[in-house]
Amino acid sequence: MSKFKLFDSVNLIEAVAFGDGQIAPPETAGAIVEIFKNGEAYLVELFGGWVKAEVGGDFVTATQDEPESFMETIGVETVYPHQLQLVKSASEMMGLRERLQSVLDNLSEDLVAEVCDFAEFLREKQQKVREAKLSRRESN
Repeated sequence: MSKFKLFDSVNLIEAVAFGDGQIAPPETAGAIVEIFKNGEAYLVELFGGWVKAEVGGDFVTATQDEPESFMETIGVETVYPHQLQLVKSASEMMGLRERLQSVLDNLSEDLVAEVCDFAEFLREKQQKVREAKLSRRESN
């Protein structure tokens, strides 16, 4: 079973080398973007400092509180569970609808159709419950 879930916020416990020879030091923040072999390894987007884009397209140092600032991606690398520490789970950071959308984005069209059929079934069930409650109120 996978120790981390898709979109979990993590920190590196140890340095990780990029393919170009640069190194992401311990405590580098990241996010799980893909899970390999049920959690044997993870593709992690690693972040640097806060930046924002200038009109010309260059990035300048910024603070988290500045409008339109974001954490700069310094690389995407395969990382192993022993190299990672959970900061915050995706379920703590995202609402249920956002989590569902991220799952749907990674399903094949036939599986999305199955999810859609089930959602429609739930909507019909909810409607019947509402109608039954309304009917009981009217009869009282």
